[in-house]
Amino acid sequence: MNETVHFLARHGYWLLVGVVLGRQAFLPIPAGVFLVAAGALARSGRLSLSGIVGLSVLTFLFADLAWYEAGRRFGDRMLHFLCGLSLDPGTCVHRATGTFAKHGVRTLLVSKFVVGLDAVAVPLTGAARIPATQFLVFDALGAMFWSSAYAALGYIFSDQLDRVAVHLARMGTFVALAAAAGFGFYIVRRFARWLRFLHQFRLARITPEQLRDKLNVGEDILLVDLQGLSDHAMAIPGAVRINPHRLEQYKDVEISPSQEVVLYCGCPGEFTSARVALALQRRGIGRVRPLAGGLQAWCDRGFPVTSEVRIPPSPAVAQP
Repeated sequence: MNETVHFLARHGYWLLVGVVLGRQAFLPIPAGVFLVAAGALARSGRLSLSGIVGLSVLTFLFADLAWYEAGRRFGDRMLHFLCGLSLDPGTCVHRATGTFAKHGVRTLLVSKFVVGLDAVAVPLTGAARIPATQFLVFDALGAMFWSSAYAALGYIFSDQLDRVAVHLARMGTFVALAAAAGFGFYIVRRFARWLRFLHQFRLARITPEQLRDKLNVGEDILLVDLQGLSDHAMAIPGAVRINPHRLEQYKDVEISPSQEVVLYCGCPGEFTSARVALALQRRGIGRVRPLAGGLQAWCDRGFPVTSEVRIPPSPAVAQP
């Protein structure tokens, strides 16, 4: 038996905890391969099969409780955050919510076998306010099915233990290199998409003069002030002030398809407006433009401002 197998036999249970925690933290760890190796070691008597499955389930529950609580506390924001790590965030959100709407908490029974779904199923359960006891039961069953399946493979094919250990070591190196390359590609791709969006966003800017003329003729425009919840900052008359860091929760600010949305903040830069515009576009709101130069440019031209601005009573902006 080679050194890798000896190492697994000596530190198997602690490695099991670390591997499962790493998997639930979305680290590129071949947890399934490790469970296969652990199952093979159980057949040789070096580890306990029931101990492997039981400890794996407990570790899953420990990690998933944190994701459940995050989903319960942050709701859609957590889903959009997790799907934001995928190549197609919009499709990720649509598929995840569609699957959960169809199967509910039963999704947890198979989610750990489905790449992508396992990342969002637990937070969705928390966001749906599924009772904690019900969540724990279904999550424990799903973790048991997943752990037992992989450990059983190793247990049944224990005569291939040395080969499993060699492949485990090789796969660890390969996965590390692949993960590094994939992460680098992901960062470059996201950065390129962000630069392209910023370019398009700047081209769509509306000048203070254009906005004033549109308001004077009564065009249907929703002015969104991004200066947070300050009661003292000046605003353009008719604007609605929101906290740009709590965008998903403003459900009482309705945006109709016929409205043009104009965003502005208190500084000449437009980074905050760009970030909020991108979030709105992901929610299907396409007619979003920034005010060139922000509120400062509006004030520099002597256009009217007011200290009376509507602040929604609950933090949230969403489509009707």
